[in-house]
Amino acid sequence: MEWSIQEIARKAGTTSRALRHYGELGLLPPSRIGGNGYRYYDQDALVRLQRILLLRELGLGLPAIAQVLDGQRDTATALRTHLRLLEQERERIGRQIASVRTTLDRTEKGEELMAEEVFDGFDHTRYEEEVTERWGRAAYEKGDRWWRSLSEREKRDFQDRQVAIARDFGQALRDGLAPDGEEAQAIARRHCEWLSATVTPTRSYVIGLGEMYVADLRFTATYDRHGEGTAAFVRDALKVYAERHLGEDR
Repeated sequence: MEWSIQEIARKAGTTSRALRHYGELGLLPPSRIGGNGYRYYDQDALVRLQRILLLRELGLGLPAIAQVLDGQRDTATALRTHLRLLEQERERIGRQIASVRTTLDRTEKGEELMAEEVFDGFDHTRYEEEVTERWGRAAYEKGDRWWRSLSEREKRDFQDRQVAIARDFGQALRDGLAPDGEEAQAIARRHCEWLSATVTPTRSYVIGLGEMYVADLRFTATYDRHGEGTAAFVRDALKVYAERHLGEDR
């Protein structure tokens, strides 16, 4: 049995663009390519895609995933490893749910809160390894210090700004605007201003970040929830903005 790239994308909750990108990287080559040029995937490919998506959910970047897949030829052994990691993640989420319930219960009763209970299961450092791999240890430590310095309100405001920017990019795409047009470039400028809270948005950094929005399934999903193709639209708009307005790295 085999499925077309559109069928697999729909069933996996991803995009055909992401699957083609995985194929270009050698992570998920199609089982065959039909005479019409369409890509088809068999059951082995489905299992491999499941492993890729599981590893993405666990925070691994594509280069790290390639290493894992190359090093784990035994599918059953690999799936047992994934299962163990997912069970650990389920436990962590369960602790978060219990933490929130405890906080709600104590708040409603007017009881004193315990910090250990409030923050059980929460850990923003879970992506430390990936950030360090991509941008260096200094970048992670700088971002970590900055994030810890914010109040809860400031953290929410920072996140809300990103949501608004992504939403506006999606609307621009739906309106048929060009990524190099005035409106899209204004959103790109807002995006770079948002980035400047934690980094210096140089030309190569912003262009590379835009490419990652398309290559990294988590970022693609974040943007494409505002309309399929939004991540690619963001990439193109940021590239134009960076080339027009940002300087080279020093």
